[in-house]
Amino acid sequence: MSLTRTLVAAPAAALGTLGRAVIRALGAAGRLTLFALAALSHIVRPPLYPREFGMALLHVGWLSLPVVGMTAVFTGGALALQIYSGGARFNAEAVVPQIVAIGMVRELGPVLVGLMIAARVTSSIAAEIATMKVTEQIDALVTLSTDPMKYLVAPRLLAALLTVPLLVAVGDVIGIAGGYAVATSSLGFNPVGYLANTLNFLEPLDVLSSLAKGCAFGGIAALLGCYYGMHSGRGAQGVGRATKTSVEAAAILILAANFLLTGVFFSA
Repeated sequence: MSLTRTLVAAPAAALGTLGRAVIRALGAAGRLTLFALAALSHIVRPPLYPREFGMALLHVGWLSLPVVGMTAVFTGGALALQIYSGGARFNAEAVVPQIVAIGMVRELGPVLVGLMIAARVTSSIAAEIATMKVTEQIDALVTLSTDPMKYLVAPRLLAALLTVPLLVAVGDVIGIAGGYAVATSSLGFNPVGYLANTLNFLEPLDVLSSLAKGCAFGGIAALLGCYYGMHSGRGAQGVGRATKTSVEAAAILILAANFLLTGVFFSA
């Protein structure tokens, strides 16, 4: 009888654990969705805070350019080397310009910029807002009749939605330039022919998908930084946990969104 109970109890416990995990995940997804809808609604409704928006533009956009540029140029150069090396096995070395262009614009450019923004901007936003919560600055805003969603979340989200596509465009160009530099200096490609092959191979849909991914990834990065910052625990541990979780969640959602958007734009 005890063996029968054990055989029944073990699957039941496992199902219970799985069910609780699913319920927690669905609850978190629901809370994040409601938070996102509230943040988007505050973007289109006055009042606006130009100073906060300007500071967010500077932080998300301009100050992210160095890390985006360095990441893109080395990725483009490495991609050219890898394609040339792999193509040599099939006597297809000439496809380096086309594959570097499409690889950077469709996939590597948006994803790498999104992950860099998640590492740099999401963590910064989460730590900043979580620290404000811990030190009761958010409570002070409420006391002064200032909506924290309007003052803290909306400017950062709008700045990310506007600037990350531009960063992706810059990253695409720099990445292609990195591949061009390596191909023409080390691999023996003709500079004029390389540029011609690159420009002739890219299509408007490739560029559109890259910018759309940048907008989505920027929104995810800023939104999760704000969400986990606003819902952080108390004390230094709460700030650290919010920062770590926000970056992890942003990276995973960016990769998932990349898969979904790639299917939308390039499904057969």
